[in-house]
Amino acid sequence: MAQVLEFRLPDLGEGLTEAEIVRWLVEVGDVVAVDQPVVEVETAKAMVDVPCPYAGVVTARFGEEGSELPVGAPLITVAVGAAAPGASTADSGGSAGGSGNVLVGYGTSEAPARRGRVRPTPAVPAAANGRSIAAEPVEEPDDGRRAQTAGGVDESGVTAAVVDGPVPVISPLVRRLARENGLDLKELTGSGPDGLILRADVEYALRAAAVQTRPAPVPAATPATAPATTAGGTRVPLKGVRGAVADKLSRSRTEIPDATCWVDADATELIRARAAMNATGAPKISLLALLARICTAALARFPELNSTVDMAAREIVRLDAVHLGFAAQTERGLVVPVVKDAHARDTEALSAEFARLTEAARTGTLTPAELTGGTFTLNNYGVFGVDGSTPIINHPEAAMLGVGRIVPKPWVHEGELAVRQVVQLSLTFDHRVCDGGTAGGFLRYVADCVEQPAVLLRTL
Repeated sequence: MAQVLEFRLPDLGEGLTEAEIVRWLVEVGDVVAVDQPVVEVETAKAMVDVPCPYAGVVTARFGEEGSELPVGAPLITVAVGAAAPGASTADSGGSAGGSGNVLVGYGTSEAPARRGRVRPTPAVPAAANGRSIAAEPVEEPDDGRRAQTAGGVDESGVTAAVVDGPVPVISPLVRRLARENGLDLKELTGSGPDGLILRADVEYALRAAAVQTRPAPVPAATPATAPATTAGGTRVPLKGVRGAVADKLSRSRTEIPDATCWVDADATELIRARAAMNATGAPKISLLALLARICTAALARFPELNSTVDMAAREIVRLDAVHLGFAAQTERGLVVPVVKDAHARDTEALSAEFARLTEAARTGTLTPAELTGGTFTLNNYGVFGVDGSTPIINHPEAAMLGVGRIVPKPWVHEGELAVRQVVQLSLTFDHRVCDGGTAGGFLRYVADCVEQPAVLLRTL
């Protein structure tokens, strides 16, 4: 007899709590293999194909394309050991073995053995929307009580109800949502099976509490992907990339006491040096790669700016490696791909990596790993045709270098007025990690390298 396993949306990394279904890759009744991608989702960081850790027949899908699911919510159910009409046993798999692909939330080993007696349950026909699960033998623990787990998701991705003392809840997400908003779960009645408290129950309770504390009722925003028009204007949901950017920038402004310094620099010689390098027939070097090489050299001289602040331990953590983020504007919004170990790459290697990550950002194929782990950010806002800016630090980093457009301007060069290619450089830094002297020294070194690229050669 086939065993129906429920595969829930795993944690896709870096503490992401939800994802939007972009495209289903399987239909109900399809035969899937271990690690076959079953759905394409979009997180606040990247587009991800989610592989299923089981082989069998898809019996149900949960969620429509365009809808959002929280981590831990059901994605699909798979009948393991059952063959689809016209499919052979080999086609259907028939093994509940572990997955070879690794996503946070389920592992690669087999599902842990569970001991208990089996009681049959009446068959339940699948609903038209695919949300009903075909009934199969249900295992009970020997003591007759629901099994308790610490995180709600076992190694295989099968999620059991989490019992938090006498309160039945689901997933760490629900507990954290309640904890962060000061909500006592013991006061809630769950709408899930056996009184299970779902995320919707917590959100409903929070909305109800908010209404009670407001002097007048305020219409709730329409939960839709398109902007909702109201009498006072248009409401645009803060979700996906836009929501992630809003959260990160708000946290940066709230937690980091930042300051900004800036300087104008004559970039004429840097442009000439790049032209000479690209005239040799070797792979082309981008201006961003030259600026990145200057950044890594400056961080070697001023390591205070390649750090982060641990306020819980009241320590500044100076980092050994430079993982250089760079701001890239895409159709999905602003993303910051990260060049790992930028300090160990030469200019040619940096240029190639920038090109690869930029193309991935353009096509929406950046992975979460390529969008996280940065230690310093380079922001070339000059591509938007602006001269200057005061960047907001990419939390939890300690600094960001901003580069404006390079334009011909009157400039005193060798004692005479001349037209030179001038750029404005700005540095926003966390004042906890250093004082103005260090920040000014870093920015001045960068400007000196821009004005006289030979300075960089002398300091290597």
